[in-house]
Amino acid sequence: MSISKKSAINISKVLSEALPYIQKFSGKTIVIKYGGSAMRDSYLRKSFARDVVLMKTVGINPVIVHGGGPQIGKELDRLKLDFKFKNGIRVTTPEMVKVIQKVLDLQINPEIKKLINSWGGQGKSFAGKKMGLINAIKSKNKSLGEVGQITKINKSKLLKALTSHQIPIISPIGWGPKKTPLNINADEVACFVAGTIKAEKIILLTDVLGIKNESGKKISQISFKDSKKLLKNKTIVKGGMVPKLTAAIDALNQGVNYAHIVDGRVPHAVLLEILTQKGVGTLINR
Repeated sequence: MSISKKSAINISKVLSEALPYIQKFSGKTIVIKYGGSAMRDSYLRKSFARDVVLMKTVGINPVIVHGGGPQIGKELDRLKLDFKFKNGIRVTTPEMVKVIQKVLDLQINPEIKKLINSWGGQGKSFAGKKMGLINAIKSKNKSLGEVGQITKINKSKLLKALTSHQIPIISPIGWGPKKTPLNINADEVACFVAGTIKAEKIILLTDVLGIKNESGKKISQISFKDSKKLLKNKTIVKGGMVPKLTAAIDALNQGVNYAHIVDGRVPHAVLLEILTQKGVGTLINR
């Protein structure tokens, strides 16, 4: 089947534009927080998995940290367990954390691995009590309940997976001193992981265009210094964007070079953000 001359030219332009970015990031690690619509929509799920495998194939090392808010919410509703959020973080009771852990570790994580493997990738699950990477203690904010604060990431396990040409898929459940599960915001986990392994980039997928200014227009690029100022403006940065921007700033503080807050509703959003000049979200540059 032949393609038109116009289509051929468009394809060649896209590939040519991607080349310098592939060269720049080949051998580098990019941590992706995967969540929102990109996890719910069937087409977006498949295209995300294919894009991640493509990244690995051209020499970029993707690490996935997944969320699962909608799926968790649905299961809590089914069990008639009421829940609420505080500054974008789910307040978690002991009964709820068991449900959250099962949804993340036994449902979502294996589904992502299966999709990645279906495109010829080699997914590596880091989920559950035995395989979980995250050591944590209970958050100092007692009003959040069974929410964890990360103390350590098992860096050697993660690096071993990367050097074995695997694609790590990390569940955001922390494990306490007595191996009890603790719920941790996936943005926080992704950025802690990125800082620990000194990733080149952290990409946070969300269901908004990116960070917006006071007039509601998307900010395509912002400096590290200005992003910290913006975080203090509670009329602009609020709700679920608070933990995202906080985590991004923490990752940059730990040595990550770039943080992106990207609209995951856009097909191939991750590839567009990495391999094109304009991207589709907000870039915070250290």
